[in-house]
Amino acid sequence: MTSHKNTQTMKPATAAKKLGVYLEATPAEFREGVVSRSELNALQADPPEWLRELRRNGPHPRPVVAARLGISIAGLARGGVTEALTTEQIDAIKQENPEWLQKERSTQADVRKEAARIKERNAERAARREQEQSGA
Repeated sequence: MTSHKNTQTMKPATAAKKLGVYLEATPAEFREGVVSRSELNALQADPPEWLRELRRNGPHPRPVVAARLGISIAGLARGGVTEALTTEQIDAIKQENPEWLQKERSTQADVRKEAARIKERNAERAARREQEQSGA
């Protein structure tokens, strides 16, 4: 019996998300086709100039904009940012450091602290359970 391997493909939107780029800014041939797993791996390993340019200057999708500003995607929406931004626009927002950005960065810092606290608490509980089980 011969094994017959299908090539795994994905929609351009999925590939753009995995590459961290804004789909609408990609070349037409990328948006209009399908992307195989091997093509995606090749794009990640040796990005063509258009991909390097998009990653460097944008426009960037919201997850990338949020990460570069150090806030959540929901924080972007609360700040009124709903569209893709270029690196230049992101840098301008950082430079301006509006009140909403300061508030969202503070919120994000609190969320990270709480996540770390919960992780530490869960690790302590797991260690206690393990100790109780080995001692029983």
